[in-house]
Amino acid sequence: MVYVQLVQGWTDDAGVNHSAGESVDVDAATLARLQAEGIVGETGSGTGGGADTDWVGPTSTKP
Repeated sequence: MVYVQLVQGWTDDAGVNHSAGESVDVDAATLARLQAEGIVGETGSGTGGGADTDWVGPTSTKP
């Protein structure tokens, strides 16, 4: 599981709504889907806080 911060609102598979800015714990497959849809940002992507945003993937050091 990976803890990520959303840059857009998202409804998970259980139907729970999560707001932009909220941090959620997701599995690797869900993370990939959220990244592809632009719901979470990546380092230097210009989303989720810009170029100084830390990587949110499996090797992240963020809680």
